[in-house]
Formats: sequence, structure tokens, C-alpha cells
Amino acid sequence: MITMFDDAAERSRSHGLRPEILDAQADRLGLRRVIGRCSWSTYNDAFSRALAAVAADGITHVVFGDILFEEHRQWAERMCEPHRLTAVEPLWGLSTTTLYEEWIASGGDALIVTARAQFLDATWLGRRLDAACLPEFTRLGVDPCGERGEYHTVVTNTPLFNRPLRLRPCGSARRSDCWALDMVVDDAAD
Repeated sequence: MITMFDDAAERSRSHGLRPEILDAQADRLGLRRVIGRCSWSTYNDAFSRALAAVAADGITHVVFGDILFEEHRQWAERMCEPHRLTAVEPLWGLSTTTLYEEWIASGGDALIVTARAQFLDATWLGRRLDAACLPEFTRLGVDPCGERGEYHTVVTNTPLFNRPLRLRPCGSARRSDCWALDMVVDDAAD
């Protein structure tokens, strides 16, 4: 499980999650963690080093979650190619409405941890993705899967986890044009 963090490895890029949350997710999935530390300007180099590390361990394929935007798919392929890795895009080109409905039907749980203020206000932080969100997203012009960066989530349960992940909010803030929710693993419930 490759995750890119800020230079100090205190927060994941884009989602702003603490390392212990991603460690807990990887544990529940039975995956080894590989992290890269970077600024936005050094992201590609750090990601390339992470890919080199997994390739050296015999990994041959890397799964990405891109759905839309050809440039994202091309970037994944371009980054993997020098390491002789195959970029796999299982969601590519599918309907984001259908994918959202499939996520809800799967019984998985995800909470909104960042919300772009242009689309969603701070009241969306910590909200669970559910069927009631879909008509609201449509009304607000938000892609159901947040593909234009309208929101990011943290997955707390999925049929792929060996047990749910319990998180506790511990603050929120507005950073540039996004609302962000800070969360910690709730050790008492875990």
C-alpha cells in the first residue's frame, strides 16, 4: 500500500490523514506499507522511489483508483513504466454514479475528511457516505465520487477489511480552499 506523505511524514497528501490511520487500514487489508515523503513539487520523484522499492520486492502491478481524466491514467502509466510495473485501473471510465451506488450496496463505510469549500461547507466533515448524499451531490454539482476534488474520504470499513476501523474526530480547520477534519484511531474501540 503506497501512500505519499508531507515532508515530515505527519499527514498524507490530499487527504491529510495521520500515519496511524493508514497503518490501521493496511493492517486490516493485510498489506505492507510503503510511504514516500515529499512536497508537491517533489511528488513525482518520491512516488518513483516508492515504485522502485515495490518493484525491487517483486511486485509487478500497481492498482490505481482513477475513474475520469485521461491525464491521470497516463500519469500512472508513465510513472510505472520505468520500473516495469503495470498500472491497473479497474474503475477507469465507469459511471461515478454507478460506482457510488455500488459502494453503498457493498456495505462499506467511508467518512468525508476534506471538503472543497467551493462545493461543500464544513458541515460535510465527518459525514458518512450513504444513499442520502447522492441527490445532494447532484443538486450541488458535486461528482458522486468526488473526482474533481470536491471531497476526500477515509474508509473505515469494507468487506476487504478483517475488522472495522474506529476513528474519533479531534478537530477541524480550513486550509486554503478546503475544510479538513482531523481524526485519530479510537484505541478504546479498536
